[in-house]
Amino acid sequence: MARLSRYLGQVLVLALVGIAVAVFSDTPAYTHLAADQAMVKLSLVHNAARVGACRRRTAEELAKLAPNMRKPLDCPRGRLPMVVEFEIDGVAVFSASAPPTGIAGDGPSRVYQRFVLPVGLHRLAVRMRDTARESGFDYEAEQVFNLRPRQNLVIDFKAEPGGLVFR
Repeated sequence: MARLSRYLGQVLVLALVGIAVAVFSDTPAYTHLAADQAMVKLSLVHNAARVGACRRRTAEELAKLAPNMRKPLDCPRGRLPMVVEFEIDGVAVFSASAPPTGIAGDGPSRVYQRFVLPVGLHRLAVRMRDTARESGFDYEAEQVFNLRPRQNLVIDFKAEPGGLVFR
């Protein structure tokens, strides 16, 4: 009899836990964006140009190195920062110089920003510089979007198709 009451108690506790999980998995309802809003995410990860130019090693320099270290080019590890500007409807909303990651400053620069916008037509313009030039930009993209309710639009960088991509 004691065993039966223990088993019934365990079944009752497990049933209550299961009901609680089922209820809280669906409620309270969470809405990330209001019905009249859309989100634009600026998500860029890119290796900018190296700090300096690569140099070709001489035959004497290569002979002094261990066999596994004999690379013909000697390139600095460090990279330049990535400069990014973002405009929405002609208004600059974001401007940053993202430093390279990594201990030696040789990793990719990273930018991630989210912008909540009202639905409707918006002109989005992104500019990015990844070289040592003082002014101007290496990549530019501008498009007009009709943002739908709760839409997520991502601005990314892909070197293969030519740079900045809206998806």
